[in-house]
Amino acid sequence: MPPARPGERVDRGRYLSELDFSRLQMRVSTDRYCSREHHARERELLWSRVWQVAGRADELPEPGDWLEHRIFDQSYVLVRGKDGVIRGFVNACRHRGNALCQGRGRARRFTCPYHRWQFDLDGRLLHVPRPDFEGSVEDFIGPIEDLGLRPVAVACFAGFVFLNPDPTAAPLADYLGEMVELLAPYRLEEMVPVGLNVRESLNCNWKVVMDAFQEGYHIQGIHPELVPAMDESKERYSFFGDHSVATAPFGSANLAAFGPERAIEGIRELPKTFPGVAEVLPRFEQLVAGYREAGGELAFPQGVTARSLLQQATRDTLAAKGLDVSGLTDTQMSDNQFYLLFPNFFLTIRAGEATFISSTPHADGDPNRCVWHVVNYQWLPPEQRAAQRAALVDEPKDFPYFLALQQDYAQMQRQQDGLRQRGLGYMTLSRQEVRLAYFHSILDSWLDGASADRRRAPILAERAP
Repeated sequence: MPPARPGERVDRGRYLSELDFSRLQMRVSTDRYCSREHHARERELLWSRVWQVAGRADELPEPGDWLEHRIFDQSYVLVRGKDGVIRGFVNACRHRGNALCQGRGRARRFTCPYHRWQFDLDGRLLHVPRPDFEGSVEDFIGPIEDLGLRPVAVACFAGFVFLNPDPTAAPLADYLGEMVELLAPYRLEEMVPVGLNVRESLNCNWKVVMDAFQEGYHIQGIHPELVPAMDESKERYSFFGDHSVATAPFGSANLAAFGPERAIEGIRELPKTFPGVAEVLPRFEQLVAGYREAGGELAFPQGVTARSLLQQATRDTLAAKGLDVSGLTDTQMSDNQFYLLFPNFFLTIRAGEATFISSTPHADGDPNRCVWHVVNYQWLPPEQRAAQRAALVDEPKDFPYFLALQQDYAQMQRQQDGLRQRGLGYMTLSRQEVRLAYFHSILDSWLDGASADRRRAPILAERAP
């Protein structure tokens, strides 16, 4: 018997009817989206203490490659050292506090542009100019071992580089918990951005973005073309500490009542919103053709559906490319699973493909603005990755997002206009928006100063029989 695959835990997630909502607050104050006071609390009690995505490890491929990560007005520099290790430092010279660098680049060492102090890639102070001064460096400035760059906690997971400003923070692996094992079989660290890699300012609070991608209730209103492809009534939910996962049957699972031809047609339409499906369609059509009778009619035997053929086609196509899919379940071949790594790492993922969405508060401190970063990642054979890698498009004008993202792009900013209305007071959540309720409960616990153990207490429990 083969060993259990990690994804089976998500496959067995709970239906809404199996969850106990008694400890969840289903009303969410609109102040948290617009209030500068609330925004300031998040800055001090969340963003200065939580693990957050700062980049991708493959953005720093060679020793000396560096990039800047900013949160509010705080700046950090990530750099790959001569030993291959990625480290993080406060972006300020230890002499007079001058910012060392901005953006991204490559350097053999960091040189402060003010007085030309130099620091090694591991943060050590290397050189101090001493015009017209006789004596040792120690006579000039004191012990140099105390004057290296200030380190900040950095760790890599699934190809992403995470940073935590809190020097007392628990290790990233402890914070992510079971998410490490659940995401490992997808081989995210081997995926590259293809076709979409955009960072852009939005006129909405960062949580509006996170909220939008944690529920499928809005599909019927904002994305009607996705209704045939996703059956939200059969969505399953799993909660792991501060984080959550949802999965809904994908690939026209809810078209069984309309016959196999309509289900096949629904899958053919999927690349409009899920680009990675396109490469699977040739194998999918081969499998479908095997069930056509002499007159051209489709006749699926018991246990065969358009969805199961999509799963087989995906497994066959990816395995032929060289991706090891043995650790992924059949549902992970077809269903998009929706991961939220608290607070701002959202991933919709299926075998061979993932769309990453993050949002961070805008540097200007306005709670009504944020910056989102959207990337489509795909698994490609190593020899194809460099040619197909999509470069970052920063602050574009009228970027042509694919349809579903364009719809969300407009809707999120429209929602912020409503949230700013003082007479509204609060949002009312439906049970289908359970992940929003969970997310805001976790956020409240951070702002209340709850310990990790208290935050990990099961807010949602299985409903008693």
